[in-house]
Amino acid sequence: MTKSVLIVDDDREIAGLIDIYLRNEGLDTTKAYDGEEALEKLAEREFHLVVLDVMMPKMDGIELCRRIREAGNIPILMVSAKAEHMDKILGLMTGADDYVVKPFNPLELVVRVKTLMRRAYQYAPPATGGSKEDGLIKIGELTISKLTHTAEADGRPIHLTSTEFGILYLLASNPGRVFNAEDIFQQVWKEKYFESNNTVMVHISKLREKLEQELGRKLITTVWGVGYKIES
Repeated sequence: MTKSVLIVDDDREIAGLIDIYLRNEGLDTTKAYDGEEALEKLAEREFHLVVLDVMMPKMDGIELCRRIREAGNIPILMVSAKAEHMDKILGLMTGADDYVVKPFNPLELVVRVKTLMRRAYQYAPPATGGSKEDGLIKIGELTISKLTHTAEADGRPIHLTSTEFGILYLLASNPGRVFNAEDIFQQVWKEKYFESNNTVMVHISKLREKLEQELGRKLITTVWGVGYKIES
């Protein structure tokens, strides 16, 4: 099935450029030029990913990202001229899966889109994984399914983004093993890690928040100065 992408950017030239490159990859694309129009299009049909600009009229990308996250876990790639770390962190904390700064190389954006698509819809466990034969990992009341890409707490769904699920599955399939930020980034994002990259920390924070809210306890442990782990 052809995957569909909603491109949201008030700069029609940039939206058109993104549209051309993604269509060349065989993706079905739709454009919206502000947050309100994007919400209307999201209500009309299903999309598999959103490429989202931050600075837009009527409704900015941060608010739109928040609205999208309230409704579901569709992968979101934020695109913005804002390069400051706090802007990136705000976008990721709001629910974005990844972030690209303008001006960007269109080929890099295509790679990011394809990586998010693969992570969300064709997820394969890491080579070091210790998954069960039935495709499930159970830790107390938590059940993680690699087949359906879902996590549940006593049967209640835990709404995770594809990136959050990737981190959870990596840690849960290797109980007791400590993964540093570089390990996690390279195995989940499949990209080279840069020392100043705080993306993993932000996603771990959001994942912890969701898990603790549903489980009522801490699942992911920080080993200070080393990394993160989950005990079986």
